[in-house]
Amino acid sequence: MILAAQNPGFLSPSGVEIAFLLVGLVTLGAAVVTVTTRQLVHAALWLVVTLGGLAVAYLLLTAEFIAWVQVLIYVGSVVVLLLFGLMLTKAPIGRSPDADSGNRPVALAVALAAAAALVWVVVDAFRTTWIDLDGPAQGSTEVSGEMLFRYWVLPFEALSVLLLAALVGAIVLSRKDTTGTKDGN
Repeated sequence: MILAAQNPGFLSPSGVEIAFLLVGLVTLGAAVVTVTTRQLVHAALWLVVTLGGLAVAYLLLTAEFIAWVQVLIYVGSVVVLLLFGLMLTKAPIGRSPDADSGNRPVALAVALAAAAALVWVVVDAFRTTWIDLDGPAQGSTEVSGEMLFRYWVLPFEALSVLLLAALVGAIVLSRKDTTGTKDGN
């Protein structure tokens, strides 16, 4: 009886678990608005809310290093690059009829299939995984940095090259055509 009172179960969540649930719901709502809005600039701003919610979730999971990486790289850099690309390509500010191709049922089916596949892969991958409680904390900077620099360096570098190519492409698209000058050259 005393042991049950000291270790709250699933039906008596702690404050951190309630905060995590609320942050998760806000993040999920912002992600849904991000992909369903028809205004590109609003989608980019809702993406900031989504990525910020993920950073707060990382803080609640005591992974402070990953939370600050999320804020600095994704919220600070990727979204700014996205907005910069939207400005350079002169994307419409208001409602964009070109953003809706009419394939919503197909897109929903693909999204649900992808979500089911991701859930299956994660459940299958972590079914027999055990956390070593005697080693350093899993969210610590030491463990996170070791994992990032050992296994994830190549994907991060590939992403940086992709973002650089997107920026260069936006600059090329935004430049005016100089081949049609007045003297016919």
